[in-house]
Parts: sequence; C-alpha cells; structure tokens
Amino acid sequence: MKDFKGEPIRDARLLGKGSMLLMGLQHMVAMFGATVLVPILVGGFFKDATGEPITQGMTVAVTLFCAGFGTLIFHVCSKFKVPAFLGSSFAFLGGFYTVANLNAGIYAGMGANEKAAYACGGVVIAGFAYFILALIIKLVGMKKVMRFLPPVVTGPIIICIGLSLAGSAIGNASTNWFLAIIALATIVVFNVWGKGIFRIIPILMGIAVSYVIALIMHMAGITNPDGSAIFNFAAIGESSWVGIPAFKICKFDITAVLVMAPIAIASMMEHIGDMSAISATTSTNFLADPGLHRTLMGDGLATAFAGFIGGPSNTTYGENTGVLELSRVFDPKVVRLAAFYAIILSFIPKFSAIISTMPTAIIGGISFMLYGMISAIGVRNIVENRVDLTKSRNLIIAGVIFVCGLGFSSGLTFKIGSTSVTLTALAIAAIAGIVLNAVLPGNDYEFGKNAAGDKSRGIFLS
Repeated sequence: MKDFKGEPIRDARLLGKGSMLLMGLQHMVAMFGATVLVPILVGGFFKDATGEPITQGMTVAVTLFCAGFGTLIFHVCSKFKVPAFLGSSFAFLGGFYTVANLNAGIYAGMGANEKAAYACGGVVIAGFAYFILALIIKLVGMKKVMRFLPPVVTGPIIICIGLSLAGSAIGNASTNWFLAIIALATIVVFNVWGKGIFRIIPILMGIAVSYVIALIMHMAGITNPDGSAIFNFAAIGESSWVGIPAFKICKFDITAVLVMAPIAIASMMEHIGDMSAISATTSTNFLADPGLHRTLMGDGLATAFAGFIGGPSNTTYGENTGVLELSRVFDPKVVRLAAFYAIILSFIPKFSAIISTMPTAIIGGISFMLYGMISAIGVRNIVENRVDLTKSRNLIIAGVIFVCGLGFSSGLTFKIGSTSVTLTALAIAAIAGIVLNAVLPGNDYEFGKNAAGDKSRGIFLS
C-alpha cells in the first residue's frame, strides 16, 4: 500500500482493493458493539415487563440489517458525499423502557412482540419528525431553528434519558456483580487508556473480555449467585447458518407515539452534532454541501424504515467518526462497505444467536456505564456549549425539565374524546423546556458561534 504520510485519503481505491476491504471492516468493528447492544438491552426491557422474550423485530439480526440498509439510504439522500455510518440510537432506550412497562388499556396483558411493534410505530413517527425539521431548516435557516432547541433544553433532556434507566442497569448487574464489574472495568480501561482503534470500541471490548471470562467460569461449573447457569446455549444449536431476519411490521397507537416521538428532539441534535464533528474531522462543510436538510432527511428516512420493519431507530455514529480521524481515510465508499458487511451478518442466524447468549450481568455492567455516561454527556452538552447557569432563565428551564423528566414517573394521562392518551415524563419535559425557552426573555444561543460546542450534541462513547 502506498505511504500517504498522514495525508487525507478521499479516494479509497488508491489504497488497493484489499486495504479498502479492511478499512470497511474496521468501520464495522467500530459500530458493532454499540449497535448490537441496543436490541439486547431493549429485549431485556420487554422480557422483564411481560415474561416473554422478543423473537421478532427488535433482534440482533434485524438491527444489523437496519443499520446496514439505513446507512445506504442515508448515503443516497446525502448524494454519496458524507462518510457517516448509521447505527442503533441510545437516545430511544428510555422510550422503549417506558413502552415495555405500559400495562393499562390495550397494553394490559400484551406480549413482548406486540408491545415492541407499537414502540417501533413511535420510532416511525420520530423518523418523520426529521423531515419536518429538515423542511423548516431549508425554509428559514438553521440559526433560527436552533434558537428553539438550545443546549439548555437538549442537555437536561439527555441527562433525564440516562437517569431514567439507572434502575434497569442495577437490576441487570445484580444478577452477577463479578461479571458486571469486569464488563464495567474493561470499558473504563479501554476508554481511558486504550490506543488506536481499541479506544474507539470500548463497548465491544467490554463485551468481548467479559464474555470470555463468563465462558471460562461457565465451563468451570461456576453459576450465578442465585444458582442459575451463566449461559444458555440452546438457541445456538437451534439456529441455522443462513436465514432471513425475523422482521416485524410496526403498529401505531397514540400513547406509544407520544412516548417515542418527542425523543427525536435529542436524536436530531445528536445528528447535528455528528455532522458538525464529521465536517471538522474531514475539513469539509457537509452542513452546506450536501446540506443539513439532506442529511437529516437521510437519517429520518433510515429511522422510519427501521421502525417500520421492527428495528431500533438509527443515528449517525461518533464511533465511526473516530475511525475517520484515526485512519485519515475519508472516502464514503469504505463506510458503505461496512454497511454491506452488516447486512451480510444479519442473514447468519447462528451469529446472532451467539450474540444473544450474552449473560444478563454483562448487559448490566455495560449499561451501568452507558446510562451514566448518557447523563454525563448531557452535562458535557451544557458545559461545552457554555450555557450560563448564572442566568435565572436557564436555571428555570433546566430545573423544570429535571423535575418533569424525573418526577412524572407514571406520566400524565388524559382523554381526548373516548381515547386515553398518556404523555410520558420525557415528553412532558421536552414540551416544558421548548415552551419555556421560547417564552422567557434572554435567549442568546446562536448555532455556529462555538464550533466545539456544536460538535458536542451527540450521545456516543468514543
């Protein structure tokens, strides 16, 4: 391979076919741990709520297919110019957790697969919210729109998303604290002291290291503290080598829509932050060309498509931006190769079955870090965007969002005609924050003044 001496490479064909294929594999590795973790976490939510595991829709195979195909949709919408990979979004975990625990009205006694289908209907509507924002940005410009969605609103909402899931992390980790701590410690080590690609994939390394240790313990006859086996490999033996992912067409209900759709506010800000980061990394203004309205449409369409077939929402991945910075290869073709790899893996059920055997304690250890870090990223959002909390208006907005987001544990239920509608805590918090920011005087936020802050709008670990 030719030595480019650290110069950016914008045409990966110059590397040769073999190196280009390896670069695509590196992007797939970067996204893999976080992407497959989302359906595993979501499966745990719904299984806990109903006693029935998810077997359709929100599975590892469907998620990999949605990530790969969603990335290709995004690249078409962005004129094949933006080297971004779309993986599973962590922002919607709080919404899935809420829907999994709905037990009134039509949700009373409903099985996991059906509840997940209604949650995915909400994801579809959230995806279409991207189109609305894209249209408004195209018509009135980004700066005017972003005045209604400043960090003093989106930061506290992200904090609430992480804190609302804390109980789930503790519950999973408590099944085997030793394995949970191993997973947690591994993520910390690679995130802080890791070098090169290993620092970009802390979640994947946490999964891999703790999984191997759990496997050794299982083979040595060690069980969980409650006497249950650490692993159950029955699903692997029952799975074939080739098969179609178990898609599940979504369903729509106003309650589930009102749970999921408001979270699009956080995920859209995540998208804007990632586009700013990719633009800075590649020294190319993708916000102008192909334009933020096009990238938002691509992300929204990919999210709506994923929700329609039962997958989690998609989002641009900061982990893959880290790979761009590390490799200095900015050609979108290598990202599309990663998308094809993900699609191919989605048609190998045995591979998905192996991933799905991950012990609950490992999931707990990883989510122990993840949920806390989501909240910490919300704090970073506020700090790096220089939100002045000495101003009364900002304190009022943040305080009201916190109380709404964490206080309305059962949401707010009311009737419109004969239809019962429930606004969840996050929905109430989002509405309250946006309204207060629009009404209270002194809004001085302007997107584009602080480049470092603009990049810090996403939920990712790298």
